[in-house]
Amino acid sequence: MELNGVKIGFILTGSFSSIKNIIPKIKQLVIKEHATIFPIMSFNCYKLNTRYGKSKDFIKEIEEITGKKIIHTIQKAEFIGRKNLTDIMIISPCSRKYYSKISL
Repeated sequence: MELNGVKIGFILTGSFSSIKNIIPKIKQLVIKEHATIFPIMSFNCYKLNTRYGKSKDFIKEIEEITGKKIIHTIQKAEFIGRKNLTDIMIISPCSRKYYSKISL
């Protein structure tokens, strides 16, 4: 399935151990599927270094892949819906607990 022209808001949350596995998926969406990715990170994901890596390294790689600055504050994220910036949003990782709350 080609996603050429589809605008995807890709949200990374604070599950730091999975970020290295998520980045190749973002790359695949950009390179193979031709999607436009708007990277979004939670505050903790954007600011904290962990044993799984440094946030600045993840930020640099994601911004290079997408060609866009990461949205990482509530103030910068407010315009996403108002301006219809995205067609779909991906929250990754998304736990069953969170998924069940938004699916009601």
